[in-house]
Amino acid sequence: MAVSSTPTRPDSPAPAARAPRRPRGEGQWALGHKEPLNPNERIKKDDDPLNVRDRIENIYAHRGFASIDPQDLRGRFRWWGLYTQRKAGIDGGRTAVLEPHELEDEFFMLRVRVDGGQLNLAQLRVIADISREFARDTADITDRQNIQYHWIRVEDMPEIWRRLEAVGLQTTEACGDCPRIVLGSPVAGVARDEVLDPTPAIDEIVRRYVGDKAYSNLPRKFKTSISWLVDTPYEANDIAFLGVEHPEHGPGFDVWVGGGLSTNPMLAKRLGVWVPLNEVPDVWAGVVGIFRDYGYRRLRNRARLKFLVADWGVERFREVLEKEYLGRTLLDGPAAELPAKPVDHIGVHAQRDGANYVGAAPVVGRVSGTQLAQLADVVEAHGSGRVRLTPYQKLLVLDVAPERTEELVTALRGIGLEARPSAWRRGTMACTGIEFCKLAIVETKRRGEELVARLEERLRDFDADISIHLNGCPNACARTQVADIGLKGQLVVGPDGRQVEGFQVHLGGGLGMAQGQTAGFGRKLRGLKTTAEELPEYVERLARRYLAGRTEGETFANWVIRADEEELR
Repeated sequence: MAVSSTPTRPDSPAPAARAPRRPRGEGQWALGHKEPLNPNERIKKDDDPLNVRDRIENIYAHRGFASIDPQDLRGRFRWWGLYTQRKAGIDGGRTAVLEPHELEDEFFMLRVRVDGGQLNLAQLRVIADISREFARDTADITDRQNIQYHWIRVEDMPEIWRRLEAVGLQTTEACGDCPRIVLGSPVAGVARDEVLDPTPAIDEIVRRYVGDKAYSNLPRKFKTSISWLVDTPYEANDIAFLGVEHPEHGPGFDVWVGGGLSTNPMLAKRLGVWVPLNEVPDVWAGVVGIFRDYGYRRLRNRARLKFLVADWGVERFREVLEKEYLGRTLLDGPAAELPAKPVDHIGVHAQRDGANYVGAAPVVGRVSGTQLAQLADVVEAHGSGRVRLTPYQKLLVLDVAPERTEELVTALRGIGLEARPSAWRRGTMACTGIEFCKLAIVETKRRGEELVARLEERLRDFDADISIHLNGCPNACARTQVADIGLKGQLVVGPDGRQVEGFQVHLGGGLGMAQGQTAGFGRKLRGLKTTAEELPEYVERLARRYLAGRTEGETFANWVIRADEEELR
């Protein structure tokens, strides 16, 4: 028997019970936790990031890159669409090792908001001119319907803003912990199947709330999609409004909340309400208000709205929205009806007014100012004045007379935009990658271009749709988890035993874009990786196995579910 060496008096009081530990606060403003809990929150509290524009125009543009305060440079600049870009020559193995100042160049990536993807010819020409004059002819179409420049100097920002704003474009809150660009259907207002054009709601949200300091300090970024048609990735957004017919009240919108991918992917959930068009901006603001006030601000990796929705559940979220932010009960509503097959705007399609629209594909969203200037000339020469960008790195030309459509298709092909692309060109997207992004580990745009070229050469007549999304890091800017073939960039062991650029492979992911489709993140097989050099061979092998093993009408995603692991390697 063990004997205590410390004598104890028989009449000693029992030790006091330890008080239960209070759960750690998550930095939720509505619960009184206003003190910043990380450096990002401190930067926002010290000065509203929207204020940095004045310093850019009046100080930094005159004194140059070296004069920029680090908190502005790596924090507040984002609220005006500016990120420092990656210094050339730094390999992916050093991405997580070097300090920000060691990774960054003295140039910027700049995003231009194109809410709803809608551009007129004057705007397109200004975008092209800025690219050629200030951005070394760079101008990528992103999968958020933005235009993204590189090689931007801080000295040029006042003139760039002057030119953009003169034609109704802006970079306000194109990045940062704020309401990002509002996705919209690229055929809003012209589609034959559209019952209600949501463009007025998109315009009103941008007019009221973008640049409003009441909504400029959110826990993290906030992504929105508003479309009557099922042609945007609505389940991957913080909030999405999807067109639906109410049996009593007519056309309106079904509301989804809490979607987001990155390292902890979650799909949005239906709120179960029906919202008429004129109430969309108010409901949007209510949801953003919940995120601002109740969102988690302690840990950046738990600061997206999806975590709050997951913890609360839809019922509580709706109750808080109605009671605390709207002051009224929302109507219950039916789910939107999905189309028989996924909506694809590439090619020639009839508008409701008898004209045509033509959807064309660059390769992985990579275009240039020169190409966009040529596009403006082609569009104008064929009697159109409107271009749309899609959430899939593609573009559309609206209002084309039927008798001039084939002529336009040929002219687009002449400037590198294909209206009748291969399945590979149509289905492949890529994020910015290591060429310019400080977070990236591998090259993506060039790899995507090489992959498309190889598959077009070897499988030109491939008769199925397979989406291939390449991402340079785990952050899923190219929506890797919801692609047929999702490729997450990482370093892998090459044939000689040394680390090289490669990808972890996700297979059979997708969103609920059509009847019979089940949204999900697909299969991630243990150890399924490929080097970047071997990627074209791997995808070709996988595609051929699918062609050989599919049943009649079977999609790639459904084949992946039942395929043996060895067939997928």
